[in-house]
Amino acid sequence: MPESSSAANCCESGGLAMRPTWSRSAGAGPPGTPRASWVAPTLSTVIIVATVLDVVGNLLVVLSVLRNRKLRNAGNVFVVSLALADLMIALYPFPLILVAIVHDSWVLGEAHCKASAFVIGLSVIGSVFSITAIAINRYWRMCHSATYHRVCSHWRALLYVSLIWLLTLLALVPSFSVGNLDYDPRIYSCTFNQTVSSQYTAAVVAVHFLLPIAVVSFCYLRIWVLVLQTRRKAKAESQPRQKPGDLRSFLTMFAVFVVFAICWAPLNFIGLAVAINPEVMAPQVPEGLFVASYFLAYFNSCLNAIVYGLLNQNFRSEYKRLLSALWNIGCCFHIASKCCLAKEPQSPAPSSSRAPMPVQEGGL
Repeated sequence: MPESSSAANCCESGGLAMRPTWSRSAGAGPPGTPRASWVAPTLSTVIIVATVLDVVGNLLVVLSVLRNRKLRNAGNVFVVSLALADLMIALYPFPLILVAIVHDSWVLGEAHCKASAFVIGLSVIGSVFSITAIAINRYWRMCHSATYHRVCSHWRALLYVSLIWLLTLLALVPSFSVGNLDYDPRIYSCTFNQTVSSQYTAAVVAVHFLLPIAVVSFCYLRIWVLVLQTRRKAKAESQPRQKPGDLRSFLTMFAVFVVFAICWAPLNFIGLAVAINPEVMAPQVPEGLFVASYFLAYFNSCLNAIVYGLLNQNFRSEYKRLLSALWNIGCCFHIASKCCLAKEPQSPAPSSSRAPMPVQEGGL
């Protein structure tokens, strides 16, 4: 997934000295132009909120699938893969971005910069491949139900997920050969500098965004056609062809795809436009639009768990059980700590033997 960036760096004194390749583009203005006072607090808030929601929400998703029998199916193996991809970005890159915002520069060294950019790419590409696999799985489940259990058994689903992450790793290999993992001061992030190679950027947008969007759109369009045909025939048949659970799961996964496309489309189209003609398009991209599109894409990592809870009854019920259990555990610890404080022995009163002796006449 392309993430247009603009800084070439070198390592200096444990940090990265920034030499923006778009120093007068993307609304950055001349070097040394002060950033608006609201930018850092706003981006810090977005990162903190996204991190908390991401960690809590995606852990709930994983635990829900593991605990609930209704959710432990082959299709939800891909949902767990998507949750892990979203969780990955919250555990490492987000805290580093927050540190960069606080210091108004990258102070963690080049190794962390490259590793952070790599994990971001791993998370994003893993997410889009998982969403594509979810769509193909839903398509096969509803449009080819006779062969579904043979094609997508539990062990085959695990094999497919392994293949997804292998392809994700292979997709990131060219980034190291192109040398485009850099720090962008506008977004306080180490990410992919898409101005290094226009051809590579265009290929990334096509393979990691446009092609998956086309595949997912085809799958869900075919499912919608089947659903409409089934509804028309249902009036003359005693039983509908699709189970309510299958339709509910399809709607949930379709919503996840729509949210993903909305969050990532602005940044990808900006990257594609810049890649086609960097000299003409790069100076015309406002910095505010670029920053907003970038952090909108980041915020997507915490939205999937919310979609599951809103649209899927099984996930919603399991969320309530998990949160209730955590609340009860917290109450137990609170009550136990109160009991321990109440039972602490009080300090003994000083005995008469320790009382001060009266001063006798003639003394001192």
